Amino acid sequence: MENQLYERLNDLYQEMVDIRRYLHQNPELSFKEVETPAYIARYHEALGLEVQTGVGKRGVVSTLRGGKPGPTIALRADFDALPIQDQKDVPYKSKVDGVMHACGHDGHTAILLVLAKALREQAENIEGNVVFIHQHAEEHAPGGAAPMIADGCLEGVDVIFGTHLWAVDPLGTIQKRSGPFMGAADHFYIHVTGKGGHGAEPHTATDAIVIGSQIVNNVQTLVSRRLNPLESAVVSIGGFVADNAYNVIAETATLTGTVRTFNEDVRNQIEHDLNEIIVGTAKTAGGEAKLDYLRGYTPVINHEAETRYIADIAKDVPGVESVVTREPAMVAEDFGAYLEQRKGTFFFTGAAFPDRETNFPHHHPNFDFDERAMLIAAKTLGKAVLQYK
Repeated sequence: MENQLYERLNDLYQEMVDIRRYLHQNPELSFKEVETPAYIARYHEALGLEVQTGVGKRGVVSTLRGGKPGPTIALRADFDALPIQDQKDVPYKSKVDGVMHACGHDGHTAILLVLAKALREQAENIEGNVVFIHQHAEEHAPGGAAPMIADGCLEGVDVIFGTHLWAVDPLGTIQKRSGPFMGAADHFYIHVTGKGGHGAEPHTATDAIVIGSQIVNNVQTLVSRRLNPLESAVVSIGGFVADNAYNVIAETATLTGTVRTFNEDVRNQIEHDLNEIIVGTAKTAGGEAKLDYLRGYTPVINHEAETRYIADIAKDVPGVESVVTREPAMVAEDFGAYLEQRKGTFFFTGAAFPDRETNFPHHHPNFDFDERAMLIAAKTLGKAVLQYK
């Protein structure tokens, strides 16, 4: 059956490319997706599959019933875009000003749609069922996974698989890892209050910029001096705003940043210690500071047996040149929410252009990927469906 599926996917490859490019030209932002889920639903309905729309408000779930008894396998793809101006000089450049698919979600959607068509043609020989989860709002916390799960997208599902096209890794590679794979992603705001004053009379004021600067320095000790060195975490300050005239000492400042972790205990410790540091630093300098800490996605923790399963089957998939174990990444993905509920695994499919000197990273205005990676991913996921017992 796998060879038949591979041949059919080869035949449908141009359709996969066409879908991806159509979506690339017509991106929609997280929680604002309207036309994209409608397009996805129409495609599945045309295949004669059971389709649910509005799952978790904007998601789409389609179910293929196999002709033989067996497990129910879920495959997930995301379909939201990013608020980035597309700067590529390509025929399929985004038509929406300030919005583009800069992370490959258009490719993920094309993979799942065409794979659904190919599997539908073999339905009578499939053991079990296949649930195609098309998720909205992966790029923006709180994300689309949690509301889709709450709305029942995993009901009856035994196992879930997903992949991310990875544009900076070699075409032909499948990258997997059991256990911690992608980090939890939290963000925070630090509101600093001092006492404003004239720039010529600093002794009469309490400078919020100085306090904020001290906080930035002191926060660096969170990982280096408070965290067990055998654990992993990242704390980064990404913004510092204190907008005043040149001769005014700032009364307020706002800092923003992100925290990335794998371990829930470490996550809790950093939130506690971060608050302790900022409050203490501000108080010592005669000011005040308040922390707003917002929990984002949970980490992606892959299940061992399912990760090993993908690694074993991927070795013989046409187009796959190597299956490698990669280091954990501190980038985030809300696929972890599914893995908290069901066994499964999430892996990367290498999608770099072999003949380009520069492959731009995800979330870059010139982001793109080698579309042949979609075919490799579709074949890998398809084989995972056909062989899973």
